[in-house]
Amino acid sequence: MPKGFVRTAVFPVAGLGTRFLPATKATPKELLPVIDTPLIQYAIDEARDAGVERMVFVSHPSKSAIKHHVMDNADLRATLRERGKAHLARELQEAAIDQDDHEVIFVMQHEPLGLGHAVLCARDSVLPGPIAVVLPDDLILGPKGCLSEMVEAYEEVESGHLLATMNVPKQEVSKYGVLSVVDQSGPFIKANGMVEKPEPADTPSTVAVVGRYLLDQSIFEALARQTPGAGGEVQLTDAIAADIQGTGLSGFQFSGQRFDCGSKQGMLSAMLHLAQNDPEFDDVLREFIDAGHTLNAA
Repeated sequence: MPKGFVRTAVFPVAGLGTRFLPATKATPKELLPVIDTPLIQYAIDEARDAGVERMVFVSHPSKSAIKHHVMDNADLRATLRERGKAHLARELQEAAIDQDDHEVIFVMQHEPLGLGHAVLCARDSVLPGPIAVVLPDDLILGPKGCLSEMVEAYEEVESGHLLATMNVPKQEVSKYGVLSVVDQSGPFIKANGMVEKPEPADTPSTVAVVGRYLLDQSIFEALARQTPGAGGEVQLTDAIAADIQGTGLSGFQFSGQRFDCGSKQGMLSAMLHLAQNDPEFDDVLREFIDAGHTLNAA
């Protein structure tokens, strides 16, 4: 029986971004730029490319700047055109979500009760069928968007839950949700369990889940039943694990490169990756590398 097309993408964006303070004191972490493009923009573009119809942003009242970025600003575009900057006006219009093509809904998560709770907040705002959950902190770059790959692959697996995965060093598993692997065929990984942030000695595998999820709507019932787990928060990982018997779980190894832009190291890595692939920054990188050689020699 067909599962139905993925029509809704949920973006949990209510977090405080404490790892980037003081930068995130006034600016939401999702609006921090990777060179000149905010993290949330990459996530929006990935969802648009995957063909979703509705985007649900689970935000916080203190983060109104996200809505200002997401929505079109006709007055600003008009001002830019008047000042001879029509090319910037076009770029802003292309970046904003066109509500003739996509529905946009903002719902509030007033308390920091975890990723699972954030997804549950979106329950009344999603369209029928499976949903995508996109974490903007996880920037995944490649010729094809990770979410597009997953949407295409979704009908090929029996499982109702399909999660983006990557292999990580064993000493790093405590940063991730980790699958208990039963079998692997190509990019698909069949799992019979999932553990949130296990210790290396106790991990069931090194197959870690990163910030892209395709979830059957049964996840909402599982989340509604879920008690707080690690950190006193409602963990999405725990609800998925509890729902495996009835819905099934698979991992998907995407082709792109993932950057953990929730960390300073990951953000810098993403910037350097983009810079080294853009001729505009060749001179800057060359000067930096040459200066580094000089310092090392000294």
